[in-house]
Amino acid sequence: MHSRISAQPMAWRLLGLGLLLLLGGCSANWGWYVVSPATESGRTNLRFLVDGLQWTVLLSLTAISVSIVIGLLIALPGLSRKRSLVWTNRLYVELVRAVPILVLILWVYYGLPQVAELSISVFWAGVIALAVSDSAFQAEIFRAGIQSINRGQYEAAQSISLSYTDTMRFVILPQAIKRILPALGNQLVYMLKMSSLVSVIGMQELTRRANELVVNEYRPLEIYTVLILEYLALILIVSAGVRWLEHKMRADER
Repeated sequence: MHSRISAQPMAWRLLGLGLLLLLGGCSANWGWYVVSPATESGRTNLRFLVDGLQWTVLLSLTAISVSIVIGLLIALPGLSRKRSLVWTNRLYVELVRAVPILVLILWVYYGLPQVAELSISVFWAGVIALAVSDSAFQAEIFRAGIQSINRGQYEAAQSISLSYTDTMRFVILPQAIKRILPALGNQLVYMLKMSSLVSVIGMQELTRRANELVVNEYRPLEIYTVLILEYLALILIVSAGVRWLEHKMRADER
């Protein structure tokens, strides 16, 4: 455990050293001044880029929260003995997974208002599209996690007269969530990366702000390099948080 914890700062030091070597060895034609913290314009550009972080995080967390709820509701019919409910689950999962997420984002933003005759903001269009797309994967994760629980747990719950809802709530789901936590963490990382696609409909998250800055500064290499570093730092933090939560849950079981 100690070696794993001490290895994380070392990884950050190596990353920083690599970046310094990269920037120090750049050609004179590269315009790193556009994102240099040593100049006023560079600091302004960096603040502009970093300000998109809050929208990326908020969009991703909202979307994955909604997708987890939808995914669980879709997973439960797949566990039923009724063939009609099982087919409902399979139909939803297969249809949603077959639609590219970028196409779904465009359809929700431009098509859904015409179909449903409602006005929808860029943020909620992104949330709906990302949540629906991810819910199919969440449904499969929940289904596999619930099916992995020993049948004896159901029988024990029935022996003390627990209802189906209480059995799921107090017995099955707490155990299943511990088993599927790594998969849920992977989906959060996936959601953070896929949120960049919402930039095509004008969402002012990290990627959209980088695109706008490129149009103004004409320095795509330097600006997109900073964008990659922003996503890299964000994903590393989230991954470390998920691993910490896994270790904590395992320690609580002992």
